[in-house]
Amino acid sequence: MSKTFESIAVVGAGAVGCFFGARLAQAGHRVTLIGRERHVQAMREHGLRVQWADRVDTVAVAADTELDAVRGADLVLVAVKSTDTAATARALAPLLAADALVVSLQNGVDNAPALQRELRQTVVPCAVYVATSMAAPGVVAHHGRGDLVVGALHGAADEALAARLQALVELFASADVPVRVSADVAGELWLKLVVNCAYNAVSALAQLPYGRIAACPEVVAMQREVVVEVVALAHAEGHHLDIDEAQRAVDAIARTMPQQLSSTAQDLARGRPTEIDHLNGYVARRGAELGVAAPVNRTLHALVKLAER
Repeated sequence: MSKTFESIAVVGAGAVGCFFGARLAQAGHRVTLIGRERHVQAMREHGLRVQWADRVDTVAVAADTELDAVRGADLVLVAVKSTDTAATARALAPLLAADALVVSLQNGVDNAPALQRELRQTVVPCAVYVATSMAAPGVVAHHGRGDLVVGALHGAADEALAARLQALVELFASADVPVRVSADVAGELWLKLVVNCAYNAVSALAQLPYGRIAACPEVVAMQREVVVEVVALAHAEGHHLDIDEAQRAVDAIARTMPQQLSSTAQDLARGRPTEIDHLNGYVARRGAELGVAAPVNRTLHALVKLAER
């Protein structure tokens, strides 16, 4: 067990936060999950249940509804929706231990910078590849994968941060969660944004999983246009994202997560606000600022906003 992170807090006990919190708790680490009342109550009464394809694990975790529960945590995993990032960061600022490490387990390319603007602690961006959903209060279902890519927010990691990133790798390895350290985690986040922009809105509007989406030639053709637009914006932002690699990533997700509904689809189905402003909406908005055309992303964003009403 890593001695670097003796106390772990997960802020945002949704599907992603619960899954990785459960893995760490199962490995014997001290984990506190912070989330909505009904999920917290269920976890307190029955434990956190993880539904796998072949079994259900019940994991004992501490659970709380108050952000104050982050006090004293060495590692804080932030898994709130992008729409809540700024407010969450401001609320966390007076509560975090001075040397706490903050890791953003969130979609989009703008969350880690938003956290870092409000916090004096080091924020680590993380590209998350996992297919999960909340099956019921206190019950998270795993549908595929479960790996992470981390790195320094700006440039190369110095010696101190490199050591902490290695400690993260070892921590998650103890929980059978593969973690890769990237010298260009920003590029990894842009690659993930390509995938999110290609699938999230379509999955939400059609309420279909990735495998079904990839079986429709007309949608696949549209996704290629999405890829072109996002890669063009990445280049305008100074990130050297390879378009062939981006297209391969889009193609691969349908194979590795064929039964997964996007988080945007899950939010729409539950009548909740989505993160679409930080996905296709981000591409459309930032593209307009930089003179990069993004008509397909703009259309997908508009349609999801309509469906939210």
